[in-house]
Amino acid sequence: MNSKVTLKKVLPNEIEAQSMAIIESEMARTDFDPLELPVIKRAIHTSADFDYLENLVFSKDAVKLAKEAIKSGVTIVTDTNMAKAGINKKVIESFGGEVLCFMADEDVAEEAKKNGTTRATACINKAAALNKPIIFAIGNAPTALVRIYELVKDGKLDVRLVVGAPVGFVNVVESKELILELEDTPYIVARGRKGGSNIAAALINAISYQLRDEK
Repeated sequence: MNSKVTLKKVLPNEIEAQSMAIIESEMARTDFDPLELPVIKRAIHTSADFDYLENLVFSKDAVKLAKEAIKSGVTIVTDTNMAKAGINKKVIESFGGEVLCFMADEDVAEEAKKNGTTRATACINKAAALNKPIIFAIGNAPTALVRIYELVKDGKLDVRLVVGAPVGFVNVVESKELILELEDTPYIVARGRKGGSNIAAALINAISYQLRDEK
């Protein structure tokens, strides 16, 4: 290969550590809560977007409460199979938890068609029917956040954390602002238009990796 480009020689197991070091060196500020900082850095690592320094909004003790929920074997529900695939299930399962996505389920499609809603709305209804504590990782569907908000307000959903990170332009910003109105529900919200399934998964991983490293 004839090129003037010079690549650094980095061992595979050193790439992530070096990436995190570069991220921290380029961050405009690092005076974040010590539990929140790894979550912010993981979002930046996933996206190469330093806007997450300001975009990520944490409710009080959100990471601490999420860690406790994962340690208790909480169920994690995503709104895309991409987010489900991106979550490190080995870590979650080591604490007795599981990661689910109902978006491709036939009964979800049937309910959405019958009621004239999105599949994401039907997906959240199915999650509520589990009658168990849930962490939601939402990276695509604003209507999922809207339905979570409605069910929480009605006292029909036991939510241990909402990761609200849908990406897009239609009702995305508004749906995230709804979650920010939930006073007694832990949340991590990527405020604004940015987000995605990869970000939702990354935020969950950032929390579970803290538990893994504490073992």
